[in-house]
Amino acid sequence: MDPQPDDNPDRRTARESPPVAAAGLTRRRIEYAAFAVVVVIAVVLGIVLFTGQGEDDATAAGANPASISDEDRASADGGVGPLGDLARRTEGDALAMGAVDAPVVLVEFADYRCPFCAKFSQDIKPELIDRYVDSGQLRIEWRDLPIYGEESARAARAGRAAAAQGRFWEFNSALYAAAPESGHAEMSPERLRGFAVDAGVPDIDRFMAQMNSDDFEALLHVDTMTAQRLGIPATPAFSVNGHPILGAQPIDTFTSMIDRLLAEQ
Repeated sequence: MDPQPDDNPDRRTARESPPVAAAGLTRRRIEYAAFAVVVVIAVVLGIVLFTGQGEDDATAAGANPASISDEDRASADGGVGPLGDLARRTEGDALAMGAVDAPVVLVEFADYRCPFCAKFSQDIKPELIDRYVDSGQLRIEWRDLPIYGEESARAARAGRAAAAQGRFWEFNSALYAAAPESGHAEMSPERLRGFAVDAGVPDIDRFMAQMNSDDFEALLHVDTMTAQRLGIPATPAFSVNGHPILGAQPIDTFTSMIDRLLAEQ
C-alpha cells in the first residue's frame, strides 16, 4: 500500500529539517574549504611572482649593471634570497646611500603618502644608517611605488627632481618628517615646494618645472612595473639581499636579517 500523504505541515517540516540543515552545513564547509584554497594559492603566487629584477630594467632606468666588476658583484651578493638580486649597485646613484660594494643591499619600495613608509623613514632607517650604512656593511636603494593616486605620482616626480640636484635623501626625510600619523598626506605643488626648500634644493624654479614635467616618467614606470611583476601588494616592501620583508615591521626584523646575512659573508 502506498503511504498516505501527511497533511500536517509541522510534521513535514520537522522531518525534513535535519537533511536541509545538514546540506546547508555541507555547503558551508565546501565554501570555507574553497576559500582556504584560494588564500593559499594567493600567498604562493605572491611568493612566486616576487622575483628578481633583470639587467634590462636597470639599464632602462639609466643604471649601469657593470658599475662594479663581476668578481666584486659575486662577492657582494653572497647569501642572495629567493627574490634574486634586485640591487642596481650603480656608482653615483642619487637614490641610493651606502657603499656600492656593501655586502648587504636593502631595496625599498615606497610611496610618499604611505604612513607606514613614513614610520620606516622616521624610526627604522636612521638606526640602520648608524649601525650598518656608515660602516660600509649596508646599502639602501630607493624604488618609487606611487599607489595612492596622482598626488603620490606628483610626489615621486618631486623626489626625482630633488635627486637631479643632489638633494634626494634630504627631500625624502623632510617630506616624511611632516607625515601624519595616519591617513595619506596632502602632496600639493606648494607643499612639495616647501619640502624642497627645507631640503636645500638650490634651484627651486628648476625643481618645480621638472616636478610638473614628464622628465622622469620612464624611470617611474620601470620601478612600478618591477613592483607589479614582483607581486608587491602594498607599501612599504623591502628586499634584503633577495629576502622579502613586507609592511611595517619592527627594527629587530631588519637587524636580525642583516646580521645573519653579514655572518654568512
